[in-house]
Amino acid sequence: MASAETVGVDGRRLAEGTTAAVLVALSVSHMLNDAMQSLMPAVYPLLKDKYALTFTQVGLITFTFQATASLLQPVVGLSTDRRPRPFSLAFGMVFTFVGLLMLAGANRFGAILLASGLVGVGSSVFHPEASRVARLASGGRHGFAQSFFQVGGNAGTALGPLLAAYIVMPFGQGSIAWCSAAALTAIAILYAVGRWYGRRLADGRAARKPAHAFGHSTLSRARVTSAIAILLVLVFSKYFYMASLGSYYTFYLMEKFGVSVQASQLYLFVFLGAVAAGTLAGGPIGDRIGFKAVIWASILGVVPFTLILPYANLFWTVVLTVPIGVVLASAFSAIIVYAQELLPSRVGLVAGLFFGFAFGMGGLGAAVLGVLADRTSIEYVYHVCSFLPLIGVLTAFLPDLKARPA
Repeated sequence: MASAETVGVDGRRLAEGTTAAVLVALSVSHMLNDAMQSLMPAVYPLLKDKYALTFTQVGLITFTFQATASLLQPVVGLSTDRRPRPFSLAFGMVFTFVGLLMLAGANRFGAILLASGLVGVGSSVFHPEASRVARLASGGRHGFAQSFFQVGGNAGTALGPLLAAYIVMPFGQGSIAWCSAAALTAIAILYAVGRWYGRRLADGRAARKPAHAFGHSTLSRARVTSAIAILLVLVFSKYFYMASLGSYYTFYLMEKFGVSVQASQLYLFVFLGAVAAGTLAGGPIGDRIGFKAVIWASILGVVPFTLILPYANLFWTVVLTVPIGVVLASAFSAIIVYAQELLPSRVGLVAGLFFGFAFGMGGLGAAVLGVLADRTSIEYVYHVCSFLPLIGVLTAFLPDLKARPA
C-alpha cells in the first residue's frame, strides 16, 4: 500500500501537471486569438489599395477594433470578479470567428469597420478572464504565468503578417475566411479550460473560500490609485509607440526604402518576434528581481534605440527593431503583475483595465498617427514617436512592493 507521503507527492505532481497544461492551453489559445486579430493590420496594404483608403481610414479601422476591446474589457473584468463565468472564454472566441468571416466578405468601408468591431468584442471577453485563469494556475509564480500567457499572444501577433504574406496576399481578401478555422480550434481548447476552471470554482465554494480571491493590498487607497495612474501613463507611452510600428511599419519601409509589400511583412515579423521574446522574459525576471526594476529597465532602456531608428538605413532599421521589441515588450507582463499585487482581490478588473487601456491606446495611437501621417509624412511620425519612451521616468514614483512568497 502506498504511504501517505507518496500519495501526497503524487497528488502534487498531478496538480502541477494539470496547471501546467492549463497554462499551455491558455498560451496556445492566446496565440490563435492574436494571430487572427493581427491579420487586420497585416492586410492593411491590401485593403488600402483595393478600396482606395486614406491613412486616416486605416487608423479608424484599428481604432474601431481597439476601442471595442478597450471599453468592454474593464467591464468584463469587473463582472467576472463578482461572478466568474468559466465558459465565457469559448463564447468570446465566437465573436472573433464571426468577425473574420465578415472581414473576408466585406466590400465597403463600413462593413470592414463592423467586422473589426466584432473582433474587438471577442478580444474584450477573452483577455481579462484568461489572465485571471493564468494567475490561478500559476502556482505562485505570477510573473512567469503572466509572461507565458502573453507570449502566446505575441507569437500569434507575429504569425499574422506571415499568414498575410503567404495566404491573404496571394489569394486575396476572401482567403481570410480560411484563417478563421483557427477560431474553431481555440473554442475547443477554451471549452476544456472552462471545465477545469469550473471545477476549481466549485472546489473554492466547497471550501467556503472563492477560488479567485487573492487577498488585499497593504497600501493606502490614495497610494494605490496614484500607482495605478502612473502605470496607465506608462502603458500609454508604450502602446502609442507600438502603434507606430504595428500599424505603419510596413508603410514606412515601403515609402522610405521602396521594399515590396511581401518583404515589409517579413520585416514586421522580425519586430513582432522580438516582442514575443521580450514578453516571455519580463515576467520571470520580475519574479526574481522585482517588477518595478523590470519596468524601469524596459521603458527607459529602449530610449537610445527609438531615438536612432528614424535616421537608420534599411539594414539598421530592421536590426534596431529587435532590441526595441525585446526591451519594450518586457514591460507589460511586469506592469500587469505589479498592478495585480496592488489590487490582489481584483485581478479580473486589473487585467481588463490594463489590457483594455493598452488596446485603447493602440487604437487611439493608430488613429492619431494616421491623421499625422496624412498631414505630414510617415517618416515624420517616427521622429515624433521616438521621444515617447522618455515618459518612463515616472516609474520613479511607483512604490516598492515586497515580494510575495510563492
